[in-house]
Amino acid sequence: MSRTVVFSAYGGPEVLRVTDVEPGEPGPGEVRVHVRAAGVQPFDALFRSGQARSYIPASFPQRLGNEFAGVVDAVGEGVGGVAAGDEVVGWAMLASYAEHVVVPVDQVAAKPAAMPWPEAGVLSASGQTAATALELLRVGAGDTLLVHAAAGGVGTFAVQLARAAGATVVGTASERNHAYLRELGVIPVAYGEGLAGRVRDAAPGGVDAALDAAGTVEALEVSVELVADRTRAGTIAYQPAADRLGVRRLSTERSAARLAGLVTLWEKGELRVRIQEAVPVEEAARAHRLIESGHVTGKLVLVF
Repeated sequence: MSRTVVFSAYGGPEVLRVTDVEPGEPGPGEVRVHVRAAGVQPFDALFRSGQARSYIPASFPQRLGNEFAGVVDAVGEGVGGVAAGDEVVGWAMLASYAEHVVVPVDQVAAKPAAMPWPEAGVLSASGQTAATALELLRVGAGDTLLVHAAAGGVGTFAVQLARAAGATVVGTASERNHAYLRELGVIPVAYGEGLAGRVRDAAPGGVDAALDAAGTVEALEVSVELVADRTRAGTIAYQPAADRLGVRRLSTERSAARLAGLVTLWEKGELRVRIQEAVPVEEAARAHRLIESGHVTGKLVLVF
């Protein structure tokens, strides 16, 4: 049997429960992974609460989670390049909070032996979201990028990927996270009243692109005030004001190649993964309370 987190009604973190299910068998072109770690994202809590039901309705009992790392323990017919015993990182949409996942082989990439399981478990979703966003916003060498919620899950990946691409990065965060952002090569600024002025002071040459991972009206308004080319102001956070202000809604484009690229950057030492806490899967509800607090630095991860 396989321990799996599910919920049978929308609600607070208390609706989450761990149940045993059959692990399933891989079909042609699929692999089964014995999961060691699974990332926890703000979207997971949004989905569990029912706030996303208008565009992604739940099918009860509903599973959760979009990123994982583990060991392949079975392969389906026609699978090449991956074998039982291989350590991998990957994604399984709305299914990753589980001790076993079955996914197409093109949804996994090799995990370096030196990469700790908690770090591997949080690489896929936030990392690929950040990479996609920077590609869509055309961030490159010589650009100045503004990242809202720069110390959060997606933000910490985005600032590092932008720095690796040769961009200067200004990041909003609470004061307690400013030292951490400086360690990543980011110019930190505090959010709140007067934000636009503080960003101008931090980037006197102007801001070329902005990525909102905070989901606040303030972040969106400052982005459009400072970025001349509206196609280079984007958001990954659900906020209706984005449409009114003309900020692009950015969606993640996942691929094994993009995920492998993130792994390569980690191996080169150009991508650090900060884990605030590794939470036992039996305490998934506590992990959701933490993610909903809005005060997570880096990532939370469930471990099995």
